[in-house]
Amino acid sequence: MSSRRSITITDLSHQLTRLGLRATSSGLNDLIARATKHRWSPATLLEEIARAESQDRARRGLESRLRNARLGRFKPIADFDWNWPSKIDRPLIEAAFSLDFIKEGRNLILLGANGLGKTMISKNIAHQAVITGHSVVFRTAPDLLSDLSSEYPHIRRRKLAHYSRPALLCIDEVGYLSYDSSAADLLYEVVNRRYERASVLITTNRAFKDWNSVFPNAACIATLLDRLTHHADVTVIEGQSYRVRESEQEAAARRKKS
Repeated sequence: MSSRRSITITDLSHQLTRLGLRATSSGLNDLIARATKHRWSPATLLEEIARAESQDRARRGLESRLRNARLGRFKPIADFDWNWPSKIDRPLIEAAFSLDFIKEGRNLILLGANGLGKTMISKNIAHQAVITGHSVVFRTAPDLLSDLSSEYPHIRRRKLAHYSRPALLCIDEVGYLSYDSSAADLLYEVVNRRYERASVLITTNRAFKDWNSVFPNAACIATLLDRLTHHADVTVIEGQSYRVRESEQEAAARRKKS
């Protein structure tokens, strides 16, 4: 008799899995035991199934969004030293963590020299967006432009559609390398597809007036910047590299120890 019951539960588990009730299927034996022990009513049993499935789907959705975002490792914003930059608009950056700019389809641009925490800030904002339920894609500018540079038009169209979909697209390190005019056209196409529809977060170490040197001979730079900055908060961070400071502190500590 116990063998027949085991087979029945196994079959039921497979059926639940096919219906997409994964949490119920994986915890079926425990669910039946608890329902029997506490003499749950049919309504209570259904409530427990709904609760478990909702939690499981929320967990899997978060895991999927984190995978797709590809944020990599980063320090939490609690570790950011707000006193190190000589200039930083802390209220504007902290307000960005409310994610209102995503709801409004606005862009956010962090402009400053290397080593001042632009990537750290942007990854923390992106992570907050993922946790809140937004779809996010985080890429460096070289990775994004390389991904879009397929010689096959159908692949390029599919990639452009991919970067058009998320609620927040983060493009890190614009200006660290120079590109040809075709790269500027690709970046413009991404920004234009998202214009007044979905948010872009960009970090760059170059003032906008210098973007012509990042994309030499590109005819679309003025239009690209017009689209990018039309509905945007632009904040400038100034100061010396925090990484250089850390290296100097580590070197001093080693000298003191020796």
